[in-house]
Amino acid sequence: MDTGEKKKMSVHYFRKAYEAQTHGDLGEAIELYQKSIDTFPTPEALTFLGWALSFLGKYDEAISFCKKAIDLDPDFGNPYNDIGAYFIELGKFDDAIPFLEKATKASRYDTYCFPHYNLGRVWEKKGMIIKAKQAFQRALEENPEYMLAVESLERLKYALN
Repeated sequence: MDTGEKKKMSVHYFRKAYEAQTHGDLGEAIELYQKSIDTFPTPEALTFLGWALSFLGKYDEAISFCKKAIDLDPDFGNPYNDIGAYFIELGKFDDAIPFLEKATKASRYDTYCFPHYNLGRVWEKKGMIIKAKQAFQRALEENPEYMLAVESLERLKYALN
């Protein structure tokens, strides 16, 4: 199979994996993401495999796959944000910060509201309420309809009074 055919097959497996994941079949999704990677590794498939594993609480494995995605494409923002989110779940707030900051600057990323929101979560956990508020506001600048940021800002209003 030539490279073009491998890429095409890899995309096919990736799409099937994503479909399985959206229908809640994590086992099938993980298997198909792995097939996609085995056929032709992409930063997307590596990141999404990590994402699927995170739903099973396998954060260390998820982080490992996201780091491999970064190695393939350091400009792809998703794995930086995801690593930051996994570190938050692990209670490793200081470890999350550099990855989330990189996500906010990544040149290939569509949802900058997520890393700003996640930085807000970190600052809030660390008791840095003003910085948290600024990060949540920045998330809303990126996506004015991002309800988690709206709700977080509402919650912080009470913390500041």
